Amino acid sequence: MYQPKFTISNKINRALTQIERSRGFLEAAQLSEKWIARMQKEALILEAHHTTHIEGTHLSLDQAKKLLEGERVPDISKDDKQELLNYRTAFEFVSSYLLEKKPITEGVIRQIHALLVQGVRGNSAMPGEYRKIQNYVANSHTGEVIYTPPPAYEVPIMMGELTEWLENEKEVHPILVTGVAQFQFVHIHPFLDGNGRTARLLSTLCLYRSGYDFKRLFTISEYYDRERPKYYAAIQSVRENGLDLTEWLEYFCEGLMTQLNELQQSGEAKLTLDLLSTEKQLTENQQKALELGLEGSFTLNDFAMACPSVSKRTLQRELVRLQELNLIESSGATIRRSYHLKKD
Repeated sequence: MYQPKFTISNKINRALTQIERSRGFLEAAQLSEKWIARMQKEALILEAHHTTHIEGTHLSLDQAKKLLEGERVPDISKDDKQELLNYRTAFEFVSSYLLEKKPITEGVIRQIHALLVQGVRGNSAMPGEYRKIQNYVANSHTGEVIYTPPPAYEVPIMMGELTEWLENEKEVHPILVTGVAQFQFVHIHPFLDGNGRTARLLSTLCLYRSGYDFKRLFTISEYYDRERPKYYAAIQSVRENGLDLTEWLEYFCEGLMTQLNELQQSGEAKLTLDLLSTEKQLTENQQKALELGLEGSFTLNDFAMACPSVSKRTLQRELVRLQELNLIESSGATIRRSYHLKKD
């Protein structure tokens, strides 16, 4: 039976403590359903973009957003577009699978893989079917082989052991179980292509199934993609340390903690905004302006896009009123003027 090797270090303990705090905040906070729905949509866009970007797609975040919202984006790779849309399909499959409260089996993992690679790179390698030949992980720049996965005949055995461990492990913290599962899947490399994307979605499934869905508002792949060499180095550290997962789990927990800290800050800012809206009796348009301000500076045109049925003249008056209330500030000339939340 599979038995992972790791030590629960001080780093891991600190990260787990902070993750639990963020989880507690999200469970207790009276965040509006509207805000949660908007943030869930944004999280899906970010995760779809970054998990495919790690694997070599060339779409910008803005292009990914437009594609997932059903807009036409010219001059892009057909494969890049399909990989992005496939992620959404696979995520929706995971979401519906969770409702059935079934265990994580080899069958569901193979289905996730099939959905991710259907019609794109990896499609010719029998989507959802374990590899029958040896594969290799090579440096994308030099072509040098940096990892040789287990032989093909061991794949069904190792995948069976992994899913059995996932089903029976009750003593290890669910966050660590998720981190172990993600690494071990990458280590086995059961498919000829699409292993990274499948591993990251498997980790999402593990988290959600164990009650750590964080209202589905977070994205972990954004953290990986931000500094990709660190992501690969953390994976490689396990192979260099006799398959001891401690360094990888430290990285994994720190990444989740970082993303959840950012999410908690957004949630706290939203609660403050809601309080201000009530206290100052703000209009719906004024509230939208402040929500734009939570994301950074914005222009009148940005405000107009958020309120398409309202004239720019009316929106300008709303911005003036927010300035009078000392809630926002402006900078720049009239034509290029931008607005941002006023700092205390």
